[in-house]
Amino acid sequence: MIEIKEEADEMAEKEKTEEKMPKNETPDQDKEKEPDIKENEEQSEKSAEKEADTSQKKSKKKPLQKKKPDPRDEKIKELEDKVLRNLAEFENFRNRSEKEKAASFDMGAKSVIEKILPVVDSFERGLEGLSDEEKESPFAKGIEAVYKQMMSSLSEVGVTPIEAVGQTFDPNLHSAMMHEEDDSGEESKVVQEFQKGYMYKETVVRYSMVKVLN
Repeated sequence: MIEIKEEADEMAEKEKTEEKMPKNETPDQDKEKEPDIKENEEQSEKSAEKEADTSQKKSKKKPLQKKKPDPRDEKIKELEDKVLRNLAEFENFRNRSEKEKAASFDMGAKSVIEKILPVVDSFERGLEGLSDEEKESPFAKGIEAVYKQMMSSLSEVGVTPIEAVGQTFDPNLHSAMMHEEDDSGEESKVVQEFQKGYMYKETVVRYSMVKVLN
């Protein structure tokens, strides 16, 4: 009887122990889990150490060095500068050539005008010497028409007569051939023109020959 009672007590205690333990878990399973937890903790510690070592290595790396200039880029830049210099030189040459060309043209035009002016003088003297009756003749009218056409053509290319009579004497435009004394008080005034002067644009082609009042 005593043995039966002891066995019954042991069975009761065993049942109580099983009730206190969580379902689906046994003491043997707990023992199996303990090594796994330790392994996980060790692995996490090792990974943290590796990350720390990696960050230290990165911080110890030398700063990045600047890239060396590519020789091709330098060559391209050199060629671009050379092209720009050549373009600037060509532009200066073209401007200089245009100025020289214009100056040469003006010089040639001035030379031609100088040769035409005596013809103009002859037309003017011939027309001035005609009487009133002769001026009405067809021949005289034809001569006058040719003279006006010539003067119009000269004016179109930039030839203009220099004003003289009544103007103050200007050595840049007039050439004094005679001087006349007068007590009127007007000095250096042109009172007579012997030969008409002309300008081509802003250049004197021929000075006016005049008489000046002193």
